[in-house]
Amino acid sequence: QVQLLESGGGLVQAGGSLRLSCAASGRTFNTYAMAWFRQAPRKEREFVARITWSTRSTYYADSVKGRFTISVDNAQNTVYLQMNSLKPEDTAVYYCAAGPSAIHPDYWGQGTQVTVSS
Repeated sequence: QVQLLESGGGLVQAGGSLRLSCAASGRTFNTYAMAWFRQAPRKEREFVARITWSTRSTYYADSVKGRFTISVDNAQNTVYLQMNSLKPEDTAVYYCAAGPSAIHPDYWGQGTQVTVSS
């Protein structure tokens, strides 16, 4: 089992920044890929970014490329999502996820709300 706990969401004005954190625990989480997804009201959940613990290889959705950065801190067992130049369309519940596949993860956090005002 892998446990994921997100934090860092909140309300920010357009153009501002937020950093989300995801604390991971469990026996094998550090062999998995870690990812962030988001779900806006009345929309399907969508992929945002992913990273692997071992190689630190990253991949981003086109909608956030150049504005968001995913990173890991192995000592803290934590994955971060630094979000800059936020837009109202970034408003969503953000979920941390883990699994052998970052696109179809096995484990999910409870989500953290990000609201960007115009």
